[in-house]
Amino acid sequence: MSSRGGLYTIAAAAKRLGENEELVDIVLSNPDNVDYGVLTHIDDGSEDGIAAITGRGIESLEELLADVRTWPGGIRRFLIDDQCDPETLERIMADEAKR
Repeated sequence: MSSRGGLYTIAAAAKRLGENEELVDIVLSNPDNVDYGVLTHIDDGSEDGIAAITGRGIESLEELLADVRTWPGGIRRFLIDDQCDPETLERIMADEAKR
């Protein structure tokens, strides 16, 4: 997938990749999971603003998730290691089962 240009919200990135939005948000919340410079913060006037990812960041995220799925325990192990709360983990894993 070529997504080189532009900035994308977490929701838009998840949709482009066909991934669970919560999973994408969790992965992107740890800067060690993505290349430097692919995430940015946009001030939209709200208290928190909006996180955005570049097109290259979407490609990097896609590569990381494909790789994680080959690890022993896959996405579940990744989320447990990231200390994901149990309810979120189960929602994400329910989506994983549909893949």
